[in-house]
Amino acid sequence: MSSPIWYVAYGSNMHAERLARYLEGGHPAGAARAYPGCRDPRPPARSEPLEAPGAVYFATHSPVWGGGRAFYDPEAGGRTLARAHLLTAEQFADIAAQEMYAAPGADLDLTEVLATGRSTLGPGRYETLVRLGTRDGLPMLTFTAPWAMTDVPWTVPSAAYLDHLAAGLREAGAWGGAEIARYLAGRPGAAGHWRASGTALLPARAPRKRPAPQGD
Repeated sequence: MSSPIWYVAYGSNMHAERLARYLEGGHPAGAARAYPGCRDPRPPARSEPLEAPGAVYFATHSPVWGGGRAFYDPEAGGRTLARAHLLTAEQFADIAAQEMYAAPGADLDLTEVLATGRSTLGPGRYETLVRLGTRDGLPMLTFTAPWAMTDVPWTVPSAAYLDHLAAGLREAGAWGGAEIARYLAGRPGAAGHWRASGTALLPARAPRKRPAPQGD
């Protein structure tokens, strides 16, 4: 399980600081939960920007972030902005476990996903493994939900969660801030609730102002 793989992150784990909490353990900024960390806490050997086919959308409700979680549907049309982190298969397994609020320490059987491109290990939201091809001769893997994007209601992501996605994409260095903001604001679940304003993400509808109190 020490063999290297590319972990393709499309959600908050695109951000190096956020990913470090899964690797080293600790409490990520803006989150309501701490993480135990991986058996091997070393940072990625490399992290590279990646554009992949398919769509990212927000669904279910995260008690950690207080809003929708990011999921990836490789069969949906669209363009996904992501980061590929060069890790070990052991680290990939431990990150996947923590995503499911489980204790790290059990290796994953990658035989099926490496052979067929997909493997469903269980019904959980991040228990479906997907292979996105290879880079430098090494497999690119991610995890997502077993359902399709159109099978579930979409959920609005929180500002803190979107901040991590935006920070990770900025770190990648392949896309400008305005492009990143438009991309995130257009994801199903965020669309119609968040809008791009230059490089910033703002609520699509400003909160109503309370009427001023009337004098006697």
